[in-house]
Amino acid sequence: MRATVQLLLAMTLLPAATTLAQAQTPAAGPIHVATYVEVGTGSVKYGVALLKQYRDATAKEAGNTRIGVGQELGRANRFVVLEIWKDQAAFDAHGKSASTTAFRDKLKSIANAPYDERIHSGMAVAESPANAKGAVYVVSHVDVPPPRKDEVIAALNPLAEQSRKGAGNLRFDVWQQTSRPNHFTVVEAWKDQKAYDARGSAAPQRQFRDKLGPMLGALYDERLFRSVD
Repeated sequence: MRATVQLLLAMTLLPAATTLAQAQTPAAGPIHVATYVEVGTGSVKYGVALLKQYRDATAKEAGNTRIGVGQELGRANRFVVLEIWKDQAAFDAHGKSASTTAFRDKLKSIANAPYDERIHSGMAVAESPANAKGAVYVVSHVDVPPPRKDEVIAALNPLAEQSRKGAGNLRFDVWQQTSRPNHFTVVEAWKDQKAYDARGSAAPQRQFRDKLGPMLGALYDERLFRSVD
């Protein structure tokens, strides 16, 4: 009887263990990273200086192909760091570098929230220009229940393709989170506020939001940033 119970327990746990192992498998190809940073309202100036140091040091590391820092519009103490790495090995080496360790240690003294780093593979990405002065940057988190993952992918791919054709668009990429493949980060850049405002009522965005609404697993999280130069 005991052997039978143990066997049934093992059979019950096996799928969960298998799923966890699959979720933690490193992404093949370039690694796309979105990190959210929040500092105290009295530490914004120091936070900006710290993030600039981190950005400049990271840009010089082997395997880094792009890095940018954005400061949230309307909430100056919140930031996003967007990085692209050649492969998993380059990203792992970055995590162990002296400059990264020093940055994270210093950040702890002024942070309002934990360092929120999210690792992705590039799902729908295209070549885009470097950060442009005066541009509006948009980073959105899309979360749907796992059974609806393929449905939202089918909606995100055409959104990216069509939005890149919009007036004033500088960048439109979709990243898929490796640990939770039903979570996505949409990275956009628009020439100016006017271009961003027009994007909101354009057909591709409205059609996507109509499709996304019934699928959402959490509130649609869209944040606007300006580039930290």
